Amino acid sequence: MARTYFGTDGIRGMANADPMTAETALAVGLSAGRVFMRGNHRHRVVIGKDTRLSGYMLEPALAAGFTSVGMDVVMVGPLPTPAIAMLTDSLRADLGVMISASHNPFHDNGIKLFGPDGFKLSDETEAEIEAGMKDAGKGILAKPRDLGRAQRLEDAGGRYIEFIKRTFPQGKRLDGLKVVVDCANGAAYKVAPAVLWELEADVVSIGVQPNGFNINDGCGSTSTSLLKEKVVKLGADVGIALDGDADRIIMVDEKGQEVDGDRLMALIASRWANEGLLKGGGVVSTVMSNMGLERYLNSLGLDLVRTKVGDRYVVEKMRAGGYNVGGEQSGHMVLLDYATTGDGTLAALQALAMIVEGGKPVSEAVKLFDPLPQVLKNVRYGSANPLETDKVKAAIADGEKRLDGIGRVLIRKSGTEPLIRVMAEGEDEAMVREVVDGIAGTISDVAAAAS
Repeated sequence: MARTYFGTDGIRGMANADPMTAETALAVGLSAGRVFMRGNHRHRVVIGKDTRLSGYMLEPALAAGFTSVGMDVVMVGPLPTPAIAMLTDSLRADLGVMISASHNPFHDNGIKLFGPDGFKLSDETEAEIEAGMKDAGKGILAKPRDLGRAQRLEDAGGRYIEFIKRTFPQGKRLDGLKVVVDCANGAAYKVAPAVLWELEADVVSIGVQPNGFNINDGCGSTSTSLLKEKVVKLGADVGIALDGDADRIIMVDEKGQEVDGDRLMALIASRWANEGLLKGGGVVSTVMSNMGLERYLNSLGLDLVRTKVGDRYVVEKMRAGGYNVGGEQSGHMVLLDYATTGDGTLAALQALAMIVEGGKPVSEAVKLFDPLPQVLKNVRYGSANPLETDKVKAAIADGEKRLDGIGRVLIRKSGTEPLIRVMAEGEDEAMVREVVDGIAGTISDVAAAAS
């Protein structure tokens, strides 16, 4: 069935506008509670959030839905998305919920769901929940004596900090390393600096003063200018940029240059392969990862297995194929030996451990391959889909023909915003730009004409 609410990463939209309303959150709580009320035990759900103002609206609405079907609610406040996944499993909860729109601006919000094993839900389970939202509460409300209770878990942040620290190689420390960490005024604003400091790094923190409105605003993994400036000005060894819910990471080397997810995957995978720790014979990433990464892994006798965009699809492929390293160019890093979903802080520690052990500057440690020129443009569209028009189809076909054998074209609709992403890469940068500009321009013209 066609899904109205759930996209590639849960439900997302502008806060207090359909579908991201208190009414929707209540319906999610009611329906998801019904789906996960399995067995005769006392059922429990863990709810976390990032620092957006609208979290104060959505959190109690979700809690009301869950308690009214008889589930106990454990609220943990602002914590990274991977912390909610970890706590869901650790606390033996039946369900985990993260209220966040990840890297989006403050005016958006979202709802992500995790099963009792800490993994994101399958498409089938989300479809079941969505189907139940149409008649939310009908025939499933608990009797007065069976209503759930809600409580706050005060030490949730401390539990996550200790969990993350245990993933760092035993006997190693970060003393002598100057680290600038940008928490995007988001969910990791307390825990990420604490982890680095407790591992003895010299920590400079930015993006750690959330006010409900400034999450991802000129900071974090999608806006690294401030981090680059700080790293160079302070003579730091490395910069770490997290996004609003801290499930992705972009690093900055000592020269102020970005280190994206492709380079981090190459660094971790090559090291783990050398140590006999890499599973599956390769790495799982998405169609967005650079061909340079693929060529580098192939030179090591490793595969790059691609999925459609979305860390949940990366994780599904990893679990099916027995892989333990995966991620996205955008910075989602999934290390299944330690976590069930992307975790920016965890990935940072794995990369830092290798950098400390190698004794090389970050710029040298991560220079494992030369990426092919890659150009990406986002085109906003209205209700009509420009990709279905003959004019756009012809422009795409022409671009593919020009890059045949020397590159590739990738066109996809965003799963979280009304955007069409036009990407191309190849050995000839000028041609790649021409191809992207041509396709994006055609899509823009068609979208404007339809509005």
